[in-house]
Amino acid sequence: MSDCLIIGGGIIGMLTAWELQSAGMRVTLIERRETGRESSWAGGGIVSPLYPWRYADSVTALAGWSQSHYADLARSLTQGSGIDPEYTQNGLLILQPGDEKRATAWAKETGQTLQLLNGHETRECEPALSAVAETAVWMPQVAQIRNPRLAKATRLAIAPLVKIIEDAEVTELLIRDGGITGIKTAGDHFEADRVVVCAGAWSGRLLQAMPVVPDISPVRGQMILFKGQPGDVSRIVLHENRYVIPRRDGRVLVGSTLEHSDFKKTTSSAARDELKKYAIQHFPALEGAEIEHHWAGLRPGSPHGIPYIGPVPEIQGLYVNSGHYRNGVVLAPASARLMADVILEREPILDPRPYALDAPRED
Repeated sequence: MSDCLIIGGGIIGMLTAWELQSAGMRVTLIERRETGRESSWAGGGIVSPLYPWRYADSVTALAGWSQSHYADLARSLTQGSGIDPEYTQNGLLILQPGDEKRATAWAKETGQTLQLLNGHETRECEPALSAVAETAVWMPQVAQIRNPRLAKATRLAIAPLVKIIEDAEVTELLIRDGGITGIKTAGDHFEADRVVVCAGAWSGRLLQAMPVVPDISPVRGQMILFKGQPGDVSRIVLHENRYVIPRRDGRVLVGSTLEHSDFKKTTSSAARDELKKYAIQHFPALEGAEIEHHWAGLRPGSPHGIPYIGPVPEIQGLYVNSGHYRNGVVLAPASARLMADVILEREPILDPRPYALDAPRED
């Protein structure tokens, strides 16, 4: 019998399992398909919220803790797995955000490094841009991580330490006398007096019969990947809610759509064409590059993107760590540590109250 069951094998689920195991707990992780193949695999891997000054303080707090620990996490995962997740600090260039005063005030308040650029300075920052933005925000300390490699590295690192069960969809949470006793899958059942739901977009479904239900729903995002050359793009560039991310090997990731389509992960030619057009308009060097992949993922949408991290009210031993919307990768290290702090009743890295299931979700 495990001390704790983790439902969901994305980055957040795997890191939560790692945190709890590191504290001495026997942990079993249960994934409906393959670990790391849903939202964790599908995203861009920017280690920052997009337009970070537009988020609630609770999101900023999680992001800040994660950002200060990501380089060490990447090194640990490389050592533990032999896979380099390619943590790369190449900065975030945000073109014409329209609320530069709010951005600079936020940076001053939070201690973040942020510079306002004019057109000439923007071209110097990213010479490959096709047109000069009149204004831009430059955040040089923002990094990226190659999230498929992050998922693979995390799985390999925790595999000797955590029992991992894949292709096992949880069908029922077992509750008796106001407390969790385990879970059922289609072909088995597992006992534990602590269960953490880290099931991403599927978390709301699993918890729909609970006294307090987190407001989590799927939001589809489509992305494309160009097979470019190193130097085609040098910075992470964000404009009009679309981003372009250069990988070390020259590949360039472009995303992402925001679509409320229930649990459908299908792609569309219209989205592919729109993302391609956007990319080439900004970076003409990509016009002759092959589009290697086009895919879709489901983000766990939540009010104002504030995740749920904490116990499920009225059900002893049941917890949730989900609802990170577009920021699962950047918030994962802090969310996993905070979840472990709450479960183990130790001094938390952050005040957990804003993430409680019954806390108001305010902008």
